[in-house]
Amino acid sequence: MANVPNGDYTIVATSLGYDKVIKSVSVSGSNIVVDFVMQENAESLEAVIVTGVTNPKAKIESSVSVTTLRTETIAQSAPRTTAEIFRTIPGIRSESSGGEGNSNISVRGVPISSGGSKYVQLQEDGLPVLLYGDMSFATADIFTRFDANVARIEAIRGGSASTQTSNAPGGIINIISKTGKSEGGVIGTTFGANYDSFRTDFAYGTEIADDLYIHAGGFYRVGEGIRDAGFTANNGGQFKLSLMKEFEKGSVRVYGKYLNDRAIAYLPAPIQVSGTNANPTWEDAPNFDATTGSLHTPNLTQTLRLGPDGEPSRGDVTDGMHPVSTSLGIAANFDLGNGYKVSNNGRFSANSGAFVSPFPSQVGTGALIADSFGAGSTLQFTDGSPVGANSLVARIHMFDVELENFNNFMNDIKLSKSYNNLDITLGYFKSIQNVSMNWSWNSYLQEVRGENARLINAFDSTGSPLSENGLYAYGTPFWGNLARNYDTQYNVSAPYLNIALEASENLNFDASIRFDNGKVDGTFSGGVESAIDINNDGVISAPEQAVYSVDNAAPTNVNYDYDYFSYSLGINYKLQDRQAVFARYSRGASAKADRILFSGLDYQNSDRINALDFLNQAEVGYKQGFDNGAIYVTGFYSSTTEQAGFEATNPDLIIDNDYKSFGVEVEGSYRMKDFSVRGAVTYTNATLESGDNDGNAPRRQPDFIYNLILSYNFGIEKQNSIGLSFIGQTKAYAQDTNELIMPGFVIVNGFVNVGITKNLNANLSANNIFDTLGITESEEGSIVEGQTNYLRARALPGRSVSLGLQYRF
Repeated sequence: MANVPNGDYTIVATSLGYDKVIKSVSVSGSNIVVDFVMQENAESLEAVIVTGVTNPKAKIESSVSVTTLRTETIAQSAPRTTAEIFRTIPGIRSESSGGEGNSNISVRGVPISSGGSKYVQLQEDGLPVLLYGDMSFATADIFTRFDANVARIEAIRGGSASTQTSNAPGGIINIISKTGKSEGGVIGTTFGANYDSFRTDFAYGTEIADDLYIHAGGFYRVGEGIRDAGFTANNGGQFKLSLMKEFEKGSVRVYGKYLNDRAIAYLPAPIQVSGTNANPTWEDAPNFDATTGSLHTPNLTQTLRLGPDGEPSRGDVTDGMHPVSTSLGIAANFDLGNGYKVSNNGRFSANSGAFVSPFPSQVGTGALIADSFGAGSTLQFTDGSPVGANSLVARIHMFDVELENFNNFMNDIKLSKSYNNLDITLGYFKSIQNVSMNWSWNSYLQEVRGENARLINAFDSTGSPLSENGLYAYGTPFWGNLARNYDTQYNVSAPYLNIALEASENLNFDASIRFDNGKVDGTFSGGVESAIDINNDGVISAPEQAVYSVDNAAPTNVNYDYDYFSYSLGINYKLQDRQAVFARYSRGASAKADRILFSGLDYQNSDRINALDFLNQAEVGYKQGFDNGAIYVTGFYSSTTEQAGFEATNPDLIIDNDYKSFGVEVEGSYRMKDFSVRGAVTYTNATLESGDNDGNAPRRQPDFIYNLILSYNFGIEKQNSIGLSFIGQTKAYAQDTNELIMPGFVIVNGFVNVGITKNLNANLSANNIFDTLGITESEEGSIVEGQTNYLRARALPGRSVSLGLQYRF
């Protein structure tokens, strides 16, 4: 500014999506330079969103339900895994009891009928991590990690997700990376105070030349983890690199990721339930703490199997979920002039790894398990001591899965034309997803004990051994045996069109349509039984008399197509500058990948393949911004039609259901000087609309899910902070039969941050402070009332406390 008279002035700086900055200056004749550092306010109504829209748009002008999580907000909920972060998003139900991956994620009562995140897509920087979110043992969160590279997370529920990507009609969770435009870095170390974990994070970004920005960072973590595994169960890390060049009318960004991380996979475990189905008492099974125990044991860390090539090989139980992912992407956008803009985002990812974890196919007394091997059979520990008739024994099916090839290519290109009040966008999405994996499952017996469980051998009535070192079958005869090999490829092309009309200063409409066409080819193979000296000791032992392995001689060919249209219509009306209402109706679908195989269909007849599950949705919302906060209220309705997909932990179950749900979600935030509060609550009324359970509530679906985060800053420079978060849900039925109740729970987390110096910060973080038992799923849907039952369920981990030291520069 020039020619400013002498005096005292107040300068106010504002920018869309950033906190307002106010500075006082005194002018006395000389030139003055005033520097402004503006902090992004991702939670404001003016914040720009890029997820689920064809062009970046402020929240106040968008007709979608979207939540933005800043890294500071994420830290306040003291998450231990990426899936735990998602629990603070309204409408999202994230069953985060599986560890660093293998979580079940749903939205607004849309069902979790198999596993993973079938209707909700996880993205990194605007592209899917995997094309299908519910692939067995290869869920998207296994290949995703949260670290200091993340700038923010955007989550859209319903709305235009149907037409902005494939296989995500329920919503999109987009993890957006830093680019280096905001200069600075961080290095920090976190370690467990009451559990074994040590993690170092680092990141740095800066401008290295005119309009050329770099950002690099990652983490490395090692330790046993929160539960008692008896070995180093988490070991690995991630590195990401971004290089962006800005031009006068656009930008080009090249980015990459290398992930190689071993993380323990927690599957259902023994738990004791008594009382009635309507009013059960859930508690620890004898010798097994539900919040800290694990069926992992140092006595079973290796498995011997017959691989898909017919050769013996070993599986490493300590691998757990072991994703190995190398990604390289490029994103570019340019203003071509005359109202035209073009953008392209493409990425290739080489994905492979393993999933190895013990699953309890049965929990029973020693007498019950012994009888399953024939009259007069007995059980002994591997040291020869007898197993008591009333001792609890677990029949273990070792989920030993080689993730051989899950490579994918994703590319989204779009051309936009802007007129005075009309924007038209034409786009084309292309994806190729490989699905190649091998299941080589063995069966074991072990005692029910939360740590250092001993293996158990079985003997027939004559005293002849039926097992070796706990292994009684190369296969899973208790389930009718499972040995599988998948080798398929999914080629998807999806053109789409979006039209946005600004009818007036306050009223805008948008409509979009998408056509997905998928071509599937490849093979899959089941198993065959044979006698093989698999351990090469020259003797065919009892387990080796019936080795179940992949039958490479009889593969089933796969060659089918599928296609479908999706559409979405939205309207947004600004009542005032910071007040608006919106409405939207959408229809979309999610295609099945491996879940449709092994279902007895004709896989070369496209007309006979039930590859698609459809989702219709409607929503009406209100949003209001304040000087120090905002509130969002959205009513929603959804109708889901599902056909023929299997569940890995119950391969005889074929899911074929229709669902309906309606409800309301409320999200709000408020800041008052040094105190801030943020929370959300979602009410869902969901029902099954077909089959034997018509009219029942879908399994594991509570009426209410909610979260509340409180924080307070204090100190001379407000360098210290303290906070609590409350994350919970009401009761839910264990299965669709609506018999056994899983009780509601509230998980309380807390944190304390202490600013030692301007840039050095110490942190104390506690997750599940009160060691609450929170059941997220149960294999059984009912109990025998009036007696003690031993079920298989997955519980949230217990209390964990960590300490950290972080330096910002």
